[in-house]
Amino acid sequence: MVTFVCKNRKIRCMETMYDTLLQLPLFQGLCHEDFTNILGKVKLHFTTYKIGETIVKPDMVCDRLVFLLKGEISSYSSPKGKYFTFIEHFEAPYVIEAYSLFGMNLNYTSSYVARTEAQTISVSKSFVLTELFNYDIFRLNYMNIISNRAQIFYDRVWRSASETIEEKIIDFILARTEKFTGEKDLKIRMEDIGAYVDGTRLNVSKALNDLQALGLFILSRKAIHIPEISTLVQWSEAQRNSKKKKVENL
Repeated sequence: MVTFVCKNRKIRCMETMYDTLLQLPLFQGLCHEDFTNILGKVKLHFTTYKIGETIVKPDMVCDRLVFLLKGEISSYSSPKGKYFTFIEHFEAPYVIEAYSLFGMNLNYTSSYVARTEAQTISVSKSFVLTELFNYDIFRLNYMNIISNRAQIFYDRVWRSASETIEEKIIDFILARTEKFTGEKDLKIRMEDIGAYVDGTRLNVSKALNDLQALGLFILSRKAIHIPEISTLVQWSEAQRNSKKKKVENL
């Protein structure tokens, strides 16, 4: 890991960073003049990570916003008992856990590791509070991101209960998904899946193999690979719509 503070290079880096960061929802709508003004005030910490290096760990205090400028990173999320690990992948540009900067729990919830060589910049929480929040667009974008995430999780909690083991397994995965595109990986034992979805080992095994036959999963020992999470969303919605039509036709 290589870290340095960009001071003299700030002007050279400005245009590239502007184009990259502007793709993030946090900065969308911010004009070039305001962004240039921000770069003139902030001390930007640039860091380059090699493949496999850890960027942040769970329970580390989130005292800054970390932006991925280049490369790809993977998040590793596990419950306290570490019964399973859910892995997602994020490409630049991306901001790591903006929601962890405020609230009752000020620690990161997942580990983030460089999947390819990755470059990040970080901005301190104090600068976010004293400078970035002075811009209405940034403040509104930040509130929208937090609100949208809360609404998505609220919707998941209050969805009607699934009936089949297949549906319960997919709901288990979708309930822990942050980004609903791309590949995902779930490291978990068969008996632990059964405990979460209230199914026997035999029923869980059959359901997993049925889902694999549909092309939704690729199974291996203690692991499930999801080639494209959006196909699970489509399958889940199709099942719910089918049930809804059956009820309406009764």
